Amino acid sequence: AMQAIGLQDIGVMDHSIRPLWRDHTEKLTHRIYGVAVTYQYLPTNKPQAGRLSYDEFRKWHNQWYRDYAPELFSRILRPGTVVVIDAQGIEDTGFIGSNNALNWKSRGMAGVVTNGSCRDTDELILQKIPVYSRFQGGGTRPGRIEAGAVNRPVAVGGALVRPGDFIVADGDGVQVVPREHAERVAKIAWEIAGGDKESRRKLYEKMNMPLDKTVKPDRQ
Repeated sequence: AMQAIGLQDIGVMDHSIRPLWRDHTEKLTHRIYGVAVTYQYLPTNKPQAGRLSYDEFRKWHNQWYRDYAPELFSRILRPGTVVVIDAQGIEDTGFIGSNNALNWKSRGMAGVVTNGSCRDTDELILQKIPVYSRFQGGGTRPGRIEAGAVNRPVAVGGALVRPGDFIVADGDGVQVVPREHAERVAKIAWEIAGGDKESRRKLYEKMNMPLDKTVKPDRQ
């Protein structure tokens, strides 16, 4: 659909950004469709914790989350929004975890896309939170990263993502649709998908295969 309006190869994220899990049922709940809310994490140059007592460490740890690496985007999440996080090359810090991602989902988030890392991957899979990431890493934020820009243009997977751009993600990868072209692209994509469904449905019937969601007509 993007190619049909002259935007060939625009908004295609590189294929190292992959779904953490796939729903192999007819529901295909790993897929993401929604409007981008963007964020950035940066490598920190602030002092590390050093040798502290456990109580002192907990105080330092909590202060980092509160003052240096808060999730400023969470307050603007709405149903159907997709969190897109630019990690600025940080590979070993899993800033997407089972707890915070579940909180985002409770606010209506449709899924997360990042060129960085997620952690608590077993729990994320059990919770069925769609996460598309480049890495999995166990490191936490304190002493490693700090917050950057919120809801500003970012580059993720070689694609420009602006707040309000439309995100489509499935087993093939992640596509960014510029917001000013979203309506037109959606109409073309709907038409293309409808033709594909009809063609495949005929083959299903010819081969006596039970019809599934991917070939049943869309509701108008």
